[in-house]
Amino acid sequence: MPLIISNQSTMDLPPENLENITAITLDHYNQRAEDFWEGTRDHDVRQNVDALLQHIMAEPPFKILDFGCGPGRDLKAFADLGHVAVGLEGAWRFVAMARDYTGCEVWHQDFLNLDLPDAYFDGIFANASLFHVPSLELPRVLVELRASLKSGGVLFSSNPRGNDEEGWNRGRYGAYHSLETWRRLLTAAGFVGLGHYYRPSGLPCEQQPWFASIWRVV
Repeated sequence: MPLIISNQSTMDLPPENLENITAITLDHYNQRAEDFWEGTRDHDVRQNVDALLQHIMAEPPFKILDFGCGPGRDLKAFADLGHVAVGLEGAWRFVAMARDYTGCEVWHQDFLNLDLPDAYFDGIFANASLFHVPSLELPRVLVELRASLKSGGVLFSSNPRGNDEEGWNRGRYGAYHSLETWRRLLTAAGFVGLGHYYRPSGLPCEQQPWFASIWRVV
């Protein structure tokens, strides 16, 4: 479970504070880009990749948005499977790394200032990314993601488990939602749940700090 240094809610913060939250969090990743890549490049997330792909009902190859693609590990996995994979990332160093590593198109956009095409993607893969969106902005961001999915499109998300704490954690801002709150937010944004599970698999619940969930556009 993450150490929450501050659980200050963003509900009363002015826009400039939200911009600072984004800037500080992205700066954290930019300064540690190489270390982050070395520490995560060998993580096995095939369970998450498969969870998204198996629920898409379109004919392959699928158009996939890797939302918060980082240095490109999962983006490359989708491309190697033959899908049309597009990355989206706010940290400029990750954008450059992902483009170089995957050869895929990678959009440099932060999560609070999205510019997405309408009804374009068959699936969105948000692996360890949406929890960085402050709770004040999350309903809007979820609606924007929904609008970028085709009818029947699928959203996969993986978040660190929490009890609806929110605040700074070692230089990064995060909102640590409970499964119940996450369900309420996604349902309000127009998604229907397809299932969820906890990670890493095969461990007792108290040793599974992540929950993954799959959603379809209503």
